[in-house]
Amino acid sequence: MLPEELKIVPMDPIEDPVWEVVGRGLHHYNIQQAGPDQTKSLCFVLLSPEQQILGGIIGETHWGWLYISLMFVKEELRGLGYGHQLLTLAEKEALRRGATHVYLDTFSFQAPEFYQQHGYQVFGELPDFPTGQTRYYLKKDLG
Repeated sequence: MLPEELKIVPMDPIEDPVWEVVGRGLHHYNIQQAGPDQTKSLCFVLLSPEQQILGGIIGETHWGWLYISLMFVKEELRGLGYGHQLLTLAEKEALRRGATHVYLDTFSFQAPEFYQQHGYQVFGELPDFPTGQTRYYLKKDLG
């Protein structure tokens, strides 16, 4: 039960002070429990000769792992090896930083086979997320 003077209210959009308290608070707690995470962003982009962004990979390294949060290549360029190049560059950079593992999540309609062809193994599934699809969690040892 909350003390009478406290209340819980919805907030949309989420304001920066909320991120500051909740995000920073959890971050500090995690460091107390698991040690410094040494988080560092990672990003490679696929550029046209005109400097137009045609795809890329975004992630971060922390606690000896690479987390790939986003990877996208424009549809007309898929199947030409650019996804392979982006993934390979991210993995090599993670290794350079001392990471020994990588993890990500993807949906059944986002070609999880692509990652499996690159040595990733499914370690978790959420069926019907979204309805009629599956969300997959994959990992790979880099070392």
